[in-house]
Amino acid sequence: MKKAVSHGLRLGLSAIVIVALVLFARTVNWGATWTAIRSADRRILLLAIVVNLASLVLKGVRWWIFLRPVGARSLWLALKASFAGAGLNNILVANGGEAARVIFVSRAAHIQSARVLATLALERMFEVIGYVVLLAMSASFLALPHSIERMRPVAWVALAAIAVLLVYLVRRPDEPEVIVEKAVGWRARSAAYMRHFLRTLAGISTGPRFAAAIVLSVAIWALQVGTYALTATSAHFPLPLVGTVAALLAVNIGFVVRATPGNVGLFQAIYALTAVGFGMNKDQAIAVAFLIQAQQIIPVTLLGVALAPEFIFKRKSVTRASDRGLDLHSREEDSRAPSP
Repeated sequence: MKKAVSHGLRLGLSAIVIVALVLFARTVNWGATWTAIRSADRRILLLAIVVNLASLVLKGVRWWIFLRPVGARSLWLALKASFAGAGLNNILVANGGEAARVIFVSRAAHIQSARVLATLALERMFEVIGYVVLLAMSASFLALPHSIERMRPVAWVALAAIAVLLVYLVRRPDEPEVIVEKAVGWRARSAAYMRHFLRTLAGISTGPRFAAAIVLSVAIWALQVGTYALTATSAHFPLPLVGTVAALLAVNIGFVVRATPGNVGLFQAIYALTAVGFGMNKDQAIAVAFLIQAQQIIPVTLLGVALAPEFIFKRKSVTRASDRGLDLHSREEDSRAPSP
């Protein structure tokens, strides 16, 4: 019943968004938009593609930091799974690529999916942390539109809450592993899965890993600012840096929920409305938004689709990490080991 209600709400939201986008599209001069797209400087656009791919590589490195202590030590595996998941996210309405990432790594590294899910939960959390840091800093030191600037208190409160959460995760004691007989029934299996998840979360939460993840998160969002700025430059669209930051913050407010595949349409509308607030032409802004999404979606999706079959069609038998006696390093061992 709950699943049906959730599915109905998602369909309803998508329908509302699509209707709003159709109404918005009727106000666009598509001829001027297409002219702006065709006149873009290909060399600068290619550089924007490289910068965007670099940000995705750093996301893979950030995930790898949390994957290492659970036994998935291959950086290449983390990078491939990150590209494959991002590619799937671009063609699915929901963030289905995230679930695929868990399956990919669990199969390839022969690790319990609960442990991989715990690492992904932390990696996704630091994506949000990077966004909140950018929002708090920008709202405090840049002249952003009022709609974004008024989020300053919320951003700082969120940062304080995040700091408390990170301290709690680092100081939370490791739970001893409880050996139980094979779980029977969905409730018992769910409880066992959650125990593995929480124990892994506690085991991989350390200060050095969190510090490295924060640095990478800030760098990732900085590269995204660079991607947006370079794309605007390629289209001869003189949006100031503060406008680029405002557009990036605005279009990513809804990155948790995707109303359309890759948020196509919604992305263009939000970017254009933000740029108009800085005195820019709406039709040109939509052209830039299309270029941003084209260079973010097409190369990543092609790479993701090329890499995904390696995981999806893997037929080798899976040996769980717990069956091999693999365990998480203790925090004391982690503190003596070299930082990733």
